[in-house]
Amino acid sequence: MTASKTPDDHSPDGPIFDADPNRKRPTINDIARLAGVSKKTVSRVINQSPSVRDETRERIEAVIAEHGYEPDPQARGLAFRRSFLIGMIYDNPNPQYVVNMQQGLLDGMKGSGFELVVHPCDRASPHFLTDLRTFIERQRLYGVVVTPSVSEDERVGRLLREIGCEYIRIASVPVDDAERMIVGRDRLGAHQAAKHIADLGHVRVAFISGPDTFRSSHERRGGFEDGLAEAGLKLEPSLVANAAYTFESGMAAAEELLKLEPRPTAIFCGNDEMAAGALQAARRAGLSVPADLTVVGFDDFQIASRVWPPLTTIRIPTREVGRMAALKLIAGGQEPRELKAEPERIAPSLVVRESSGPPPRK
Repeated sequence: MTASKTPDDHSPDGPIFDADPNRKRPTINDIARLAGVSKKTVSRVINQSPSVRDETRERIEAVIAEHGYEPDPQARGLAFRRSFLIGMIYDNPNPQYVVNMQQGLLDGMKGSGFELVVHPCDRASPHFLTDLRTFIERQRLYGVVVTPSVSEDERVGRLLREIGCEYIRIASVPVDDAERMIVGRDRLGAHQAAKHIADLGHVRVAFISGPDTFRSSHERRGGFEDGLAEAGLKLEPSLVANAAYTFESGMAAAEELLKLEPRPTAIFCGNDEMAAGALQAARRAGLSVPADLTVVGFDDFQIASRVWPPLTTIRIPTREVGRMAALKLIAGGQEPRELKAEPERIAPSLVVRESSGPPPRK
């Protein structure tokens, strides 16, 4: 397309712009349509965002130059109010989750020009939403990655949409539009744990759950019950203990379960911290793992391979999830090529170590 065409010429690509002062000047919407991209992508190029691929940037700049587009100074000033900062928002009792997620986000941001700001919060606080809003607006964040259990709070989603903040929510089930989500597969992982325990021959099986305020607690219990049911087993209510995703709460819950008569021969814990606590409870009770008791965890954080005996667990690649969330956020909710090529990178997998074995002989 060239500016030498007459006004009567028609093109499927849209209107023709030339130097005639009587003609309407091109808008950002025109430039986006002619370049075959979104208005948001054009805005990023104008504001020199590092999140646009070189090929796309060059194509947009060529269209801008060809049609003499000049952005509205006032609108551009508003765009520059955002910094190249990404926030990580969390309320999680497991410090290793926070560290692994942070490392993953940094992996995804590498070379992008963005920096990470970490923000712990307390969902139970009456000032929770006010504090969150203040943090985002004061830092002028480009966007945020919201982790469980904050990500599962719909009030947070509404707040982020209201203030126009880009975001990605990480959760064990879809809680938002697909372009705003990284969805874990906790239910599948817990199903694998149940199958492993049943295949070993255990019948009297206990479960230590995480907090009710975490959707992951419900998903892991649901997947575990489904897996047991496939093996013809049932999770008895008396063999379910609630805990808080911490070592101490896992130890206390396991101590109560091991007082039962007959006691369980296997305990599946909703995360590795609680499973490590269950190992301590077994030692205090004079039980040998796995000869007297099988213990299985969830997450495969560093603690799983450092306790004795090392934990059989379900590996959830938290660092990889963080990397994918950062890539998706920087891409503006679009699915980057890196993610399209790796659909199974966040699938859970069973890691068998020395803490699981067949039930004791009678």
